[in-house]
Amino acid sequence: MRKRSLRTGLPITRVGLGGAQLGNLGRVTTEEQAHGAVHTAWERGVRLFDTAPHYGLGLSEQRLGALLAEFPRDELVLSTKAGRTLVPQDHRPGQLDDGGFAVPAAHRREWDFSRDGVLRGIEESMRRLAVDRLDIVYLHDPDGHWEQASTAGVPALIELREQGVVGAIGVGMNQSALPARFVRETDIDVVMLAGRFTLLEQPALDDLLPAAVERSVGIVNVGVYNSGLLSRPQVASDATYDYLPAPRALIERASAIAAVCEQFGTDLPTAAMQFSHLHPAVVSVVVGCRDAAQVTQNIDRDEAIIPPELWDALVSQGLIPEFRSN
Repeated sequence: MRKRSLRTGLPITRVGLGGAQLGNLGRVTTEEQAHGAVHTAWERGVRLFDTAPHYGLGLSEQRLGALLAEFPRDELVLSTKAGRTLVPQDHRPGQLDDGGFAVPAAHRREWDFSRDGVLRGIEESMRRLAVDRLDIVYLHDPDGHWEQASTAGVPALIELREQGVVGAIGVGMNQSALPARFVRETDIDVVMLAGRFTLLEQPALDDLLPAAVERSVGIVNVGVYNSGLLSRPQVASDATYDYLPAPRALIERASAIAAVCEQFGTDLPTAAMQFSHLHPAVVSVVVGCRDAAQVTQNIDRDEAIIPPELWDALVSQGLIPEFRSN
């Protein structure tokens, strides 16, 4: 699988495996399913694996660390996140996490982008992952915490980068405006961008992506199906967008894109996967997968042949903007 390098020299594969489902996002993922997802990804050439303490209150990190221990550490790129500290808490028998993961509510999440909070969180992540270094660490959703994240969190990550404990540093968010500010005003290497440069919508073209090109900051693109709206060849009437029921206008727009895709012999999710690579700032697309079948499906979509005329047709119909692509 083709690789691109961050400005630090760290090479990452065109496609990465996201670990939210390994943390029982929405429902339980079995050990067999998790094993199949990671092993199939490796067999297909994926070498970028992403997780976070938030995903299943540490379960995703524990699972991914155990599964990746079977492979050569120097051949893979492992990323996790900091800023959502896990704090043990009392919970009732059978009480589940209220953050969307089917795991016992044994911890609560607390925002903490202080130096000590970030350093402590990374130490705990490395323990759960059973590693002594991390390739990438992102500050996780610091949307409402610019001051602390920029003046304490990022400097803490820079310390670890200088010590060689962390290879590259960045932020991960579901918006483009604040990551653009981090790119312009702090010394980060990479941004994990969720849902803001997709076949459906591209607000990052106005702020983050130009800033990233100017500062040689890599974009790891995630949420490329807009949490479900672009995940099927035919758009479902009850499709979700940003994890909520999709507005009618967006369903109609996605359906119009799907119709054009069909005219060019492809389908909506395949086009969505490949569109997400098109901007020169994008170094990788990370997709969450629950099992081997989902990994196979997503990599097949990424490797499918799409006629370049499809993009021209979508531009001419006003369904995507024209921009300088790869």
